[in-house]
Amino acid sequence: MKLGMVGLPNVGKSTLFNALSGGGAQSANYPFCTIDPNVGIVSVPDSRLDDLARIYNPKKVTPAVLEFVDIAGLVKGASKGEGLGNKFLSNIREVDAVIHVVRCFEDSNIVHVDGSIDPIRDIETINLELIFSDIEILQRRIEKIKKQSKADKSLLSQIDLLEALLGWLEDGKSARGFETHSEDDRLFLDSLELLSRKPVIYAANLSEKDYENGLKTHPGLQKVIEFSSSENAAVFPICAKIEEDLSEMSFEDRKLFLEDLGLEESGLSRIIKTSYKLLGLISYLTAGEPEVRAWTIKKGTKAPQAAGKIHSDFEKGFIRAEVVSFDDFIKCGSMAASKEKGLVRLEGKNYVMQDGDIVLFRFNV
Repeated sequence: MKLGMVGLPNVGKSTLFNALSGGGAQSANYPFCTIDPNVGIVSVPDSRLDDLARIYNPKKVTPAVLEFVDIAGLVKGASKGEGLGNKFLSNIREVDAVIHVVRCFEDSNIVHVDGSIDPIRDIETINLELIFSDIEILQRRIEKIKKQSKADKSLLSQIDLLEALLGWLEDGKSARGFETHSEDDRLFLDSLELLSRKPVIYAANLSEKDYENGLKTHPGLQKVIEFSSSENAAVFPICAKIEEDLSEMSFEDRKLFLEDLGLEESGLSRIIKTSYKLLGLISYLTAGEPEVRAWTIKKGTKAPQAAGKIHSDFEKGFIRAEVVSFDDFIKCGSMAASKEKGLVRLEGKNYVMQDGDIVLFRFNV
């Protein structure tokens, strides 16, 4: 899973990215490594792996991973080449979801590009740039399909769909809120990789004081929450400065600091959970002495396709899956004990994987 972090200049986006990259997750078992100056991969915290590692004592523990991309601050006119323009837009096309960092804090020492703090105005500035870029893509696509439809009349329905979406975008509305009437239409629009169709988490960046005093009455945050409901986006209150402080602490000090704030986990862990929920992701587990590992899949994935995450041969030659739930396995303490109690199930090609399934795939190629 790849998440792109976007926002106007001076909203705290890079501070948050650097804090996440410096702090890693809640344990040394989940390191963060920087690939290049603006991309980092962080391991997804999953206590189930620790439990399985204590039972199997494996040579290797491999968590699921999440990639963060810190995309340079966007400015008005990016769709026309202002600022980094097209470079920004090409970077964001590659991500699965967008973390849009929105400034909700006042600080006279940090100048806002528009001279004042207004979260909704800032959101709309970036959203409009994405919409303008999508309009250009749709216009080119419609012209192309119109030419092709002269020889293939079945393409006319695509033109109707794209023209309806184009009108939606020209009204200043993100493609996220555009409803499709069939699975084929949805898949077709997904294939276009429209920027304003990407799932979004609005990260409302608050001051330390506001964050510590409670969030329910913060006017800027409430405005962001109200705005997000119109386009099925998630909202995530955070304080980049606090995350920066956490990133410089030891694991023990970090835990105490979070307790003082009334928090159970860091912003990184909460971002990961919010992202998984937004994208409809779950993890299944494989376990043995060589390796204990988590594998990320979409909710609704069937057993053969889940097996294909490990190796394409597993999917091609799929025979069955031996499955036990994590909770049942932990209660029994071993796979052998789970089998003795009849808790290990033999599942076929139509089995829909569940979060926390511990699986052994049988295949033959």
